[in-house]
Amino acid sequence: MTATQASARVGELTAGTDGRVLLGLTGAPGAGKSTLAARLVAEHPGAVLVGMDAFHLAHETLIALGTVGRKGAPDTFDADGYVALLRRIRAGEPRTIWVPEFRRDIEDTINAVRPLDPDVRLVITEGNYLLLDDERWAPVRELCDEVWFVEVPEQVRLERLVARHRHFGRSAAEAHERSVTGSDADNARVVAAGRDRADAVVLGD
Repeated sequence: MTATQASARVGELTAGTDGRVLLGLTGAPGAGKSTLAARLVAEHPGAVLVGMDAFHLAHETLIALGTVGRKGAPDTFDADGYVALLRRIRAGEPRTIWVPEFRRDIEDTINAVRPLDPDVRLVITEGNYLLLDDERWAPVRELCDEVWFVEVPEQVRLERLVARHRHFGRSAAEAHERSVTGSDADNARVVAAGRDRADAVVLGD
C-alpha cells in the first residue's frame, strides 16, 4: 500500500477500538521507516513515536565490547529493554511513561525525552528488527497490533544510506562500503528475512 493508504489504515485501526493501538513499522536501513512514522504522527494528532534505535547499546559500551564496527546489528541493542517498554505501553499504565530517543548527531540515546500519557491512543514504533524471529525480539511482533514492512527500490535505499553517512561525516569511500558491503548490508539481509511475517507492505516515499 502507499503512504496515503497507510494513513487511512491507521484511522481504521484507531476507530475499531476504544483502547490503545500499537503499530510497528520495520524495513531495511534507508527504506523510509522514520519518514513514514513522522508522516503518520503528523496526520494523526496525539500519536506518539517510540523508536527502537533508542535501545542501541551506548557507543562507549560498544567500543568496550569490541562491537562498535557492527553497530546496528541485532545484538548491539538492548532488545529486552525495548520489549519491556512496549509491554508497559501495551498494558496502558495509569501514569505517564517517559520514552527515550536516539540522536543520530551524537550517535547515542537520550533517556526520558518524550512523555507518553495514559490517554494516548496511537503509538507508532519503528526499527529494523520488529519482525526478527528469535527469542529476544519475537515478543515485539506479539505486542504490536500490526507490523508493516516499509520498502523502496534498492538503488534508492542505497543512495539514501550513502547520503546519510556522508551527512554525518564519513568519507565517500566509507559511506559506500558501509552501505553496500558492510554492516548496513548485513543488517538489511537480516531484516529482509522477516518481510513475509508483516501484516502489510508499504511503499516508502
